[in-house]
Amino acid sequence: MTKLALGTHPFLLGFEQLERLVERTAKTGNDGYPPYNIEQTSENSYRITLAVAGFAESDLAITVEDSSLVIRGRQNDDAEGRVYLHRGIAARQFQRSFVLADGVDVGEATIENGLLHVDLTRAVPDRVVQTINIRKG
Repeated sequence: MTKLALGTHPFLLGFEQLERLVERTAKTGNDGYPPYNIEQTSENSYRITLAVAGFAESDLAITVEDSSLVIRGRQNDDAEGRVYLHRGIAARQFQRSFVLADGVDVGEATIENGLLHVDLTRAVPDRVVQTINIRKG
């Protein structure tokens, strides 16, 4: 018996890249830092919020690479000359990736009270009914 892959099922024409998308999403390998929320703010808009306490705007970079939203954080370790009795707040770098569907655009990003907000909007395609003429062969 032959097992059909998701992208090769006969009823899913044009969805070949869906399987690649699922594989790419599984490979992001995020370790849970920093924690984040994803909320739907309207029918066609979303907001990703990351907890980035201790990061300044200049420590963060937001890019769209190959249909993925990539958020990177890198703090400068200014511990030189300091003597810590306990160091529980580490200068830790991170990279978070979110795969974007076709038609999803990244809007503005704001940082407020240690939270980074990135707004996304989904373009709404016009619903069009197309009639196909049948020719005699």
